[in-house]
Amino acid sequence: MDPLLTAAIATATPPILVTLGYGALCWIKPVTTCRRCAGTGHITTRVLRRPRSCRRCDRGHRLRTGRRIFNYFHRLRTEATR
Repeated sequence: MDPLLTAAIATATPPILVTLGYGALCWIKPVTTCRRCAGTGHITTRVLRRPRSCRRCDRGHRLRTGRRIFNYFHRLRTEATR
């Protein structure tokens, strides 16, 4: 086997595996906990103030970036085939 081909395969395999793994994660579990409110859904800004709702998420969960991209292209394809 050619050493350049082996090096090319060894270089290309890890990014492909990471991409496929993240795609599978977005398919199986499309939501994750919000980093801003740590999954509580509320943020306290100052001491002795009432907690307010987190603007970034809904109930402490938000869609993953990969799932947002998938939803965008799926919606685009659905509208194009009407």
